[in-house]
Amino acid sequence: MSPEIIFNLHLILGYVAWLLCFGVYLMPRLKSMDLVAAQRAIATVHSFRFFGLVFILPGVVGPNLPAAGFAPFAAYWDLATGVLAMLALLTVRIRPLFWLFVVAFNLVGVVDLILDYYHAIQVGLPAVAGQLGATYAIPILYVPVLMITHVVAFYLLLRPQAKAVRAFASDAAASSR
Repeated sequence: MSPEIIFNLHLILGYVAWLLCFGVYLMPRLKSMDLVAAQRAIATVHSFRFFGLVFILPGVVGPNLPAAGFAPFAAYWDLATGVLAMLALLTVRIRPLFWLFVVAFNLVGVVDLILDYYHAIQVGLPAVAGQLGATYAIPILYVPVLMITHVVAFYLLLRPQAKAVRAFASDAAASSR
């Protein structure tokens, strides 16, 4: 099998494995939680996205990695998403700011991942996936769970549910005092 086929197969199976895990273990738990607690759990996962800076760390990825369109963008947008997630966690007691940062890190994070996929295809990353070196695990194991948690975060924010309405109403009442 070519490196491109192996990389794409790994990526697809990474999504399948995480979706199975989410369906059985994580989604039922997140849906049963208070909306703030669920968003905090998701923000905690994304707070580690500073790790994306490893894509531009000399010696970690191969010297032939097509860096121009992929690595710097992925690294800095991951950092931005991680910092916004940390800000959400730090402002949980100031609910208007918390919700602002929750929406911000999810929007920035989704844009990052979609554009990372686009850039990776443009520079032919799947064919030279071995150049990712130790960072190979990031797109295969970590990126699927990041994208899935962004989708889940938006789902939880947008779903009509008494719990969600009560959480927003109590946050609004608390911030108006």
